[in-house]
Amino acid sequence: MGKAPQAAPAERSFLIGQAAFAARPLAPALYLVATPIGNLADITLRALETLAGADIVAAEDTRVSRVLLERYGIRRRATAYHEHNAARAGPKLIAALEEGRSVALISDAGTPLVSDPGHRLVGEALERGIRVVPIPGPSAAIAALTASGLPSDAFFFAGFLSPKAGQRQSRLEEIKAVPGTLIFFESPRRLEESLAAMADVLGGTRRAAVGRELTKTFEEMRLGTLAELAAHYAEAGAPKGEIVVCVGPPQARQEGPADIDRLLLSLAGEMPASKAAAEAAKMTGGQKQALYRRLLELKEGGGG
Repeated sequence: MGKAPQAAPAERSFLIGQAAFAARPLAPALYLVATPIGNLADITLRALETLAGADIVAAEDTRVSRVLLERYGIRRRATAYHEHNAARAGPKLIAALEEGRSVALISDAGTPLVSDPGHRLVGEALERGIRVVPIPGPSAAIAALTASGLPSDAFFFAGFLSPKAGQRQSRLEEIKAVPGTLIFFESPRRLEESLAAMADVLGGTRRAAVGRELTKTFEEMRLGTLAELAAHYAEAGAPKGEIVVCVGPPQARQEGPADIDRLLLSLAGEMPASKAAAEAAKMTGGQKQALYRRLLELKEGGGG
């Protein structure tokens, strides 16, 4: 009879169910490890192996990280690295990296560096020639965007808005014309006033979505215009849980017939008629075939 398989060493292993898996040694580097935004089953195998194999696990909140590490049998004591201790903890992590050790950086949830101080550590590591390795995975911003039904070909992550009304309005004014979907993180207690400010500055008719408790038991995605969402939360009060707000791109100005004719002729001066019609369709939301026929009429009538 063959020998029964031996369990992987506890200090460099992780568990999936009752099975133990050995973590391979990590090359010296700073590893940016994405962790679940709610459902702990969303962790990747590569993330588990990295957390189990790293010499040091640096976490935004060690109490939160302990839950994840214990769930997967990773016997690592995390060290704290967050906004309030970055000036002290950062140099220690850099020193460990320069000594040839491996450091895995995780945030409370999702991908490190998204609305957390990890960018300072990464910047310092890169300046010193230390390798930085991304271990991709969950992101609340991307999860909300994909579930919102809003355009995802171009988007702008704006993080948290200021709690101060004046600064919040100024920031919204700066980004109101961005030609893509806007993504915000928001505190439940400030959601009502933030949505009201968005409706006022960005326009109440812009399509939007509020994602709450994504990947968790009470996950919710509420869709509507900014005005409708602002009114809903003004009446319902502050929700519970983590919040992501997505706001659709600015609405295209409605073009009149004369505007469209000018646009068609201008484009036709730079490209073939078929391509000009296709480009005009993208810009105006019109139908390519109808615009192509109109362009031919303009050319036959001497408009171009």
